[in-house]
Amino acid sequence: MKVDLHVHTFHSMDASTTFEQLLARCEDVGLGAIAICDHGTAEGALEFQKIAPFPVIVAEEVLTPHGEIMGMFLKETIPSGTSVEDTVAAIKEQGGLVCIPHPFDPLRSSALDSKVVEALAEKGQIDILEVLNARILLESAVRRADKFAKRYGLLRSAGSDAHGPEELGNAYLEMASFRTKEEFLESLSTAEICGRRNSPLVHFHSTAQRLKKKLKKP
Repeated sequence: MKVDLHVHTFHSMDASTTFEQLLARCEDVGLGAIAICDHGTAEGALEFQKIAPFPVIVAEEVLTPHGEIMGMFLKETIPSGTSVEDTVAAIKEQGGLVCIPHPFDPLRSSALDSKVVEALAEKGQIDILEVLNARILLESAVRRADKFAKRYGLLRSAGSDAHGPEELGNAYLEMASFRTKEEFLESLSTAEICGRRNSPLVHFHSTAQRLKKKLKKP
């Protein structure tokens, strides 16, 4: 089935996708499972998991002082702002998986520092590396991530990083169906990365949403 492992909802400060739009778009593009990884909260993923007719991985992009780390298969929100070490420990305490989103992207300020990524890999603390992110603008970053994953024997993921419904499924995995974390890991080991990178114009949507929500705050 087609699986998009990087999806945002309106719970992210720079995204707009409602649950209704998410359900409709997943059906339109044939997604059989998704991972919702809003910025700084797992609440949207936990809510959507209750109503979705397909598997939903509860995830979160946690912002550390050195960049973002994604926790997958979480049970509750992990606060942003804590150290890399504490964030990894918090993910593991929940029985979750550590995924590094959009690594080695020089144009993204939230990308985890490359030296930190390498240090975590050396310690065996990375479970998954996102190789294809549809919002990465430079092909060289994708190639570097793929090479890094192979070097350290890391499982590879892909996702649209959708902040609006029209982006869903632009990057995805073809993988065997799963229900549990263990089945997911087994399926991911043989998954095929598919899809494409977006036009740079999608980033304007995120900027507009962030500004809109900021202005709405009292």
